[in-house]
Amino acid sequence: MISEFAIISEDAVIGKNVRIHPHAIINAGVCLHDDVEIFSGAIIGQSRIHKKVPQELSFSENRVVIGPNTVIGPYSIVYANVKIGADTIIDGNCEIGYPTPLADGHPLIIGQGTLIRSHSVFYAGSCFGTRLVTGHRATVREKTIAGENLQIGTLCDIQGDCEIGDYVRFHSNVHVGKKSRIGNFVWLFPYVVLTNDPTPPSETLMGAVIEDYAVVATMSVILPGVTVGSHSLVGAHALVTKNVPRGMIVGGVPARVFGEASSMKLKDGSGQSAYPWTGHFHRGYPENITKEWNKMSYPEDFENSEGGYNGP
Repeated sequence: MISEFAIISEDAVIGKNVRIHPHAIINAGVCLHDDVEIFSGAIIGQSRIHKKVPQELSFSENRVVIGPNTVIGPYSIVYANVKIGADTIIDGNCEIGYPTPLADGHPLIIGQGTLIRSHSVFYAGSCFGTRLVTGHRATVREKTIAGENLQIGTLCDIQGDCEIGDYVRFHSNVHVGKKSRIGNFVWLFPYVVLTNDPTPPSETLMGAVIEDYAVVATMSVILPGVTVGSHSLVGAHALVTKNVPRGMIVGGVPARVFGEASSMKLKDGSGQSAYPWTGHFHRGYPENITKEWNKMSYPEDFENSEGGYNGP
């Protein structure tokens, strides 16, 4: 169903069973695959809006490809040079592929099975794996490279030039500074801040590094260039000024090491170790991954000589 009140360029490619609601605009260079739905007021293939961004782009740079069975909500804008994977939902009032010269002409690529909630903004030049999920009003700047099933909470701010692994979880109001590097299966809880300027304001950027399976609790601040080791725990309100060894608990201002994370017990009366958290928390993770976690012995997989975790 294509409304007679929609505006569709003759150069757009429209697949089968596509639904375009009244007052949607489909510009030249747009390819809508089968079973796509575009709601009222959405603009697909919007031209560049900043004078610093070249207006004369090649056909390939202007293209927008929207995969099968994808929904674009009302009044959302999908700019030029964007590829959206199949089975994706983008809620209303989002801006996808927001143009910036800092993207250096790179496309925005969003993987299959994504859910982007309302009022979120994704800049041009980033790449996301499958099953990205956001809360509302998330902002992600250019040149962010992320793996599978990244979850970005409401009002999160990722400042770009970041590397993020698979199955990373950001709760609401997390700030990730430029040049940050985040491993796989990392948790950043509300109001965590990853800083990057050791002498603000300056042109020197040193991103924080958060290694695999690390947990950073609410309202903690990680200073520029600091590494938080794998399977470690940063306690709430900590100010982390030095590298955190693998598998350790740190807390305080400035943060100091309190001991091995494996010494903490769950508060459910079971007496089970709370860390590594993979020993008891599996919600939201694929079965093939959690089966591997179940094969591990806890806490025998810690190497006491290094204070680190050599598990999955």
